[in-house]
Amino acid sequence: MTAMIERNTAAETPVAETSQEQNLRTRAARWLLAGLRLALGWVFLWAFLDKVFGLGFATEAKNAWINGGSPTKGFLSFGAAGPFQGFYNSIAGAAWADWLFMIGLAAIGTALLLGIGVRVAAATGGLLLVLMWTAVLPPENNPFMDDHLVYAGVLALIAVTNAGDTWGLGRTWARLPIVKRFGWLR
Repeated sequence: MTAMIERNTAAETPVAETSQEQNLRTRAARWLLAGLRLALGWVFLWAFLDKVFGLGFATEAKNAWINGGSPTKGFLSFGAAGPFQGFYNSIAGAAWADWLFMIGLAAIGTALLLGIGVRVAAATGGLLLVLMWTAVLPPENNPFMDDHLVYAGVLALIAVTNAGDTWGLGRTWARLPIVKRFGWLR
């Protein structure tokens, strides 16, 4: 196996990395990516739970979805700004928008937490995050960059590295005949 070369900052001469060091780096990277997958899964699932039950964090109990509240009405009516404000205002509180948003949050969060369908979850989660980013253009603290785009990038990284295989059911999922046939379901 070819050893990786890294720079020795003291002498500026190449130093060969042992296979043990390389294995440690690989394992650490897998653990870090799995941790990021779990963290983002929890972000999506928590948003779903808070909006359904009004747990008092972003959604008060009186505005919970189970109490007749709309998960999209408040933000899309009063929080949307910028060039797409009219569009987002027009769909605020629509039943189809509420259902799509909530199904998306629950499905993305569950898939990421379980480590299954991570590519689909990353693609749909990235789309949802970019849509949320467009709802507040320009972002409050930067001309264009905010956490929605960073999270979307992390989701893409999680998808291309099969991060569902570590601390998740990704390997088991990948052995299913339909997933073998349609690799994008991985």
